[in-house]
Amino acid sequence: MTQRAAFPLRQSPSNSERMWLLHQFPLCPFSRKVRLLLGEKGVGYELALEKPWERRDEFIDLNPAGTTPVLVETDRDIKLSNSNAICEYFEETVDKARMISGTAIDRAEIRRLTAWFDETFYQAVTGPLLQERMLKRVVHRMSPDTASLREAMKAANAMLDYVDFLIDHRAWLGGSALSLADLAAAAHISVADYLGGIDWRAHDQTRGWYMAMKSRPSFRPLLAERMAGVSPPADYDKVDFGDN
Repeated sequence: MTQRAAFPLRQSPSNSERMWLLHQFPLCPFSRKVRLLLGEKGVGYELALEKPWERRDEFIDLNPAGTTPVLVETDRDIKLSNSNAICEYFEETVDKARMISGTAIDRAEIRRLTAWFDETFYQAVTGPLLQERMLKRVVHRMSPDTASLREAMKAANAMLDYVDFLIDHRAWLGGSALSLADLAAAAHISVADYLGGIDWRAHDQTRGWYMAMKSRPSFRPLLAERMAGVSPPADYDKVDFGDN
């Protein structure tokens, strides 16, 4: 006769229960996207400050591309890099808070918008702002190029017109539910906002959506963080933009 064990067998922890180590720096929009997704899914993680421009050998060993974020779980020797690969990994392994859901068409639209923020918005807005207002100041001890800043802010204004359009026609950017598209957008826009590159006066729809994103528990840790040597505008961490 089979005898029941005196103590229950210890189950292996799930991905949501394991503690991950996220290599990132506070103004990396791709790391922010991953942090928002982990927060929405309830996945625990710790932060490791990484300055990818220093090209540390130990970091290059983790990710030969030399870019953040990199997510590590040492017990199982898991090393994940590239924000979209990381997000898709947790979409496949953690059922809570699906961020790429709906029909095949719905999922394609979420991925399209995520790529638009990660590629087009980053190239025209987030990347230039990081270069001029963070890297030049913190790394190179140089003054920003005002022409490049003007172009980035002009591009931000035009691209937020498109976000306004989306919010006029949908509950969330990717459709009827919060999705990875919203997380990617919030990650990039929050970095641009931190660096003073967003003029909110003509974008009430995006402003309202961003207030809703700021209010989410997953977002609050981002608002509290600061990048050494670079200060945000006074109302950056205020959910209501300091209106009250």
